[in-house]
Amino acid sequence: MRFISRSGTMTVAVGAGLSLAVLPTGSASAAEDIQVRCNDIPGLVDAIDQADTSGARITLAPRCTYTLTTPDNPDDGLPEITGEVTISGNGSTIRRDPDATESFRIFHVVSGGTLTLKSLTVTGGLSSNSGGGALNEQGTLNLNDTVFKENSAVTGGGVSNNGGQLNLERTTVERNTAASFGGGVLNNGNGTTTMKRGSLLRNRAVTSNGGGFENQVGTATLESVSVRGNIAIEGGGIRNVNGSTVNLKSTTLKENIAVRGAGLSNLSTTFGNATATLVDSLVTRNTAITAGGGIDNQAGQVTLTNTKVIDNTPDNCAPEGSVPGCTNPTAAMDAPPTQKLQPGDDIKDPE
Repeated sequence: MRFISRSGTMTVAVGAGLSLAVLPTGSASAAEDIQVRCNDIPGLVDAIDQADTSGARITLAPRCTYTLTTPDNPDDGLPEITGEVTISGNGSTIRRDPDATESFRIFHVVSGGTLTLKSLTVTGGLSSNSGGGALNEQGTLNLNDTVFKENSAVTGGGVSNNGGQLNLERTTVERNTAASFGGGVLNNGNGTTTMKRGSLLRNRAVTSNGGGFENQVGTATLESVSVRGNIAIEGGGIRNVNGSTVNLKSTTLKENIAVRGAGLSNLSTTFGNATATLVDSLVTRNTAITAGGGIDNQAGQVTLTNTKVIDNTPDNCAPEGSVPGCTNPTAAMDAPPTQKLQPGDDIKDPE
């Protein structure tokens, strides 16, 4: 293995024997595991630069916090991902320093790049554009056992996937904020997002839509995901628009809030018909100010299969009759009582 600690231009390598060799930085092989010492930001930058060209794996110190005080480039806290980079966090955190004077996101994957994050928390990113925690532009971003929390951007507060492939496995996207749309995740530009066994919790789109998830001209599949406590103008939990497709399986939309379409907003426009399919799922206890407490389907297509849309306020689906199999109560409903959110307590794993 190799320990990266950039204090000069040399890197200390520990071989299989008892001797120590001093080798030039940049000579890592594809099979190597580069160890980065706790909060060694120059070492982390060097490791990413090496992995971008060699494909070497990066391992962080266990349960450590890596604090970025300044950006690596004008928009990003760390070097752009241009090659194939894997970072194993060992329960560690990479964050933007709360006292940093400059705005920057944490990760940026560019076209052709692949970034895989494992057992890592990404927090505090602040972008004046898109993707507060991470921006994936026509690359591939894999998030495994990872947490994106308390990041902010104009769009895609937590993660923005623009024309790329975004895969989330057992990942939580929590308390992220977008000034415009996509508080938790933004999927657009014909991007594809797949999320399994994770949570979109308490994210917010402050002045626009898609509190938990905004799907614009994209394809998204969520399986065994809890979408809870998110807030937006339209689509508190999820908004699906502009010819996009969203498929939900064994997924719960609960306790989300919006002006319209608190659980799900499905909106067709001149860009195309939006299609939403919900299988073995539950839409419940969401609250809209005007209509579509559970689902707001504006000229799109929503298909329910073994799915319940119940106990939403002020109605389950709007307009009346727009979602086959969804019925509204005949009497006015009281707003549901406030409950403490318990991540994952309503997730049903697929059989």
